[in-house]
Amino acid sequence: MSHALTLALPRARAFSPVLPVVAVVALLTLPVAQDGDGGAGPADAASALLVLYCAIRQLRERRRPLTPTAAVVLGLPVVGLAVAAVGASSASAGIGGMGRYLQIFVLVPAAVLLLVRDRADFRVLAWSFVALAGWQGAVGVHQYLTATGASYQGEEIRAVGTFGPQDVMGMATVVSFGLVCALGLALGPGAARRRALAAGCALALLAPLALSFSRGAWIATAVACGLQLALAGVRRALRIGAAVAAAGVVLIGGLGVGSTVLQDRIDSITQVTDAPDQSVVDRYTLWAAAVGIWREHPLTGVGLKDFPEYRDGHASLALSAGSDTDGAGAGFRRQALLSPHNMYLLVLAEQGLIGLVALAGGWLALLVCALRGLGRAHRSGTGLDCALIGCGLLIWQLIDFGYADIGGPSTVLTAVCFGLVAWWALAGADGTRAGAPAPVPRPLPEQAATR
Repeated sequence: MSHALTLALPRARAFSPVLPVVAVVALLTLPVAQDGDGGAGPADAASALLVLYCAIRQLRERRRPLTPTAAVVLGLPVVGLAVAAVGASSASAGIGGMGRYLQIFVLVPAAVLLLVRDRADFRVLAWSFVALAGWQGAVGVHQYLTATGASYQGEEIRAVGTFGPQDVMGMATVVSFGLVCALGLALGPGAARRRALAAGCALALLAPLALSFSRGAWIATAVACGLQLALAGVRRALRIGAAVAAAGVVLIGGLGVGSTVLQDRIDSITQVTDAPDQSVVDRYTLWAAAVGIWREHPLTGVGLKDFPEYRDGHASLALSAGSDTDGAGAGFRRQALLSPHNMYLLVLAEQGLIGLVALAGGWLALLVCALRGLGRAHRSGTGLDCALIGCGLLIWQLIDFGYADIGGPSTVLTAVCFGLVAWWALAGADGTRAGAPAPVPRPLPEQAATR
């Protein structure tokens, strides 16, 4: 994985504006304190400095602000957030919740959009995603092989990387992002050596993704990568699909990598209605509670961070007291179920229809612009890898939000992901450069003559 970054970084000075973004990604390699509450970490602090650095750079170099389209698309969530923050049960909850949403969906994506100068910068960030996924995936595979991972069905075999059992989806998210980026780089133009390296990274990341035992990440990755292959071309999709299937047979069938446990986990996807396990029961119960909360407050929701206060009044007795976590260097702990584990329902319950339309409307606009850019990339024959990465990341995130929401140290990578998507959709697809220096106005002919 480090060799991949070496290929993508011929000269550090050439990519200086984007290096702070790479630093945010790199900080996610650090172990997470297992005695904390799973909140903000070093990467979150670095993301705040990233936004500050971007603002100072824009002012010093007199660069243009966001285009009107980018400002509208990225600024849409502010409408619902402002209303929901006012309706929060306490000022601290409203301010804290609004700050978190602004960080993930507005400020950091806008900073990434302004700091990425061209497709070369975009590829550097994509390779940094792959490198992070390689590191976290290697830690996760080691955890499985040595039985030092998070507890799963009584065994400490679940791969969670450095995020620990409190952010059990962290490694799965990171590896999924890396796999989507690696596949996009492999399908795009460029030197055969780089494409082969990217394809090898994508295949290698299948193992830690499988050992994460995350059904939501499996589904989102399968759909996103399948669409990437289809958008890249049918023939290529068939060839790569055959290679992936062969790798799966070798890993699971030939080498027996978690075959029994994986088969049970895969079977559980189709048993969510016949014989659901407790985690599925909790999820469905939380979803029903979120819908019930929304029905009582349809337009504005109950306020930011107020879902836990209304949960018990709308949840059935089937809801368990909490989720048990253990292993991976942490002791036994019961985590309260403080969200519906569905981003759309969380926004609907806390921000109402106003918030959901504003937030999801911006995502839909990004998807439309990204797909239009994909068509232009096919016609021009350039930037196809960036197009596939941008579309793949957004599709993965929109699907995964049906099974998860924001929270935990890995969430800052979601913000960088939206920044990459925003750059491709709003600037990179048509070859424009966000945050370009403002043009110096030319004097009128009469003024020039008098001088």
